[in-house]
Amino acid sequence: MTTPPTLTNYQSILQTFTDFLTVAIHTILYERALYPSNTFISTRKYNFPVRQNRHPKVCAWINDAVSNVSTLMLKGTVRRVVVVIYNQDLEVMERYLFDVERFPVVDPKEALTEFEAREGQGEMKISITDVEEQLRATIRRLTYACSKMGPLPEGCTYTVAVELRDKADPPIGHPQPWIPSEPSLQTGEKGSSENIGSDLGGVKSTPVRLVEAGEFILETWVEEGRAKYHDGGD
Repeated sequence: MTTPPTLTNYQSILQTFTDFLTVAIHTILYERALYPSNTFISTRKYNFPVRQNRHPKVCAWINDAVSNVSTLMLKGTVRRVVVVIYNQDLEVMERYLFDVERFPVVDPKEALTEFEAREGQGEMKISITDVEEQLRATIRRLTYACSKMGPLPEGCTYTVAVELRDKADPPIGHPQPWIPSEPSLQTGEKGSSENIGSDLGGVKSTPVRLVEAGEFILETWVEEGRAKYHDGGD
C-alpha cells in the first residue's frame, strides 16, 4: 500500500492553504454571482466538482492576490485572510473569513525544515489525504452557505484583505500590493475594544468548518454586513 504524501514543513502547509484559498475565491465568485455563470468552467478539486472563472484577467488577479497572501504568511504576520464583497456604495455586504492564526509561526529560513527536526519532538507528519478530505468538506459547506443567502444587488465588487497578527508590521514597500482597509474594517489590537471597525462581525455570522490536522488548523466562517440587511437582503 502506498503511503500518502504528508505535510512535513511549513512550506507544504502554506502551499496546501493557498491552493485551497484559490479554489475558495473562485467558489465565492461563482456562488454569489459576481460574474455571469457562463464565464465559469466546471473542474474538480479534492475529488469534488468546483467552478473556476475562465477569464484570464480574473484568474491573474486571483493568482496575484493569493501570491501576495502567501508572501505575508511566509513572514508569519497573517491572522486572517478575508474575501470582502461590497455594494456599489462600497458598503460591506459579506465577508468570508479564513482564520490561520493557529498555523505555526516559522522563520522564513526554516520554511522547508522538517517539523520534527525543528521542534525536536519526534514525527509530526500530517497526511495530505486527511487534510484534503477536510478541505473538500469545507468547500462543500461554503457552497451550501452561499446558496442559502439571498442574492446580492447589482454592481457588487470584491477584494481580498488580510488581518495581521498583533504587533505585526504593516506590509509597506514598493511596489505596494496592499493598502490599508477602510476604518470600518480595522481590527485594532486583539483583546481591546478600542478602534474596532463597525463592519467587523456583521449582523449575522455563519460558521462553515474547522479543519484540524496536526499543525494545519483552519477555521472558516461567513459574516453578513449591516448594509446588506439595510438594502433588503435576506
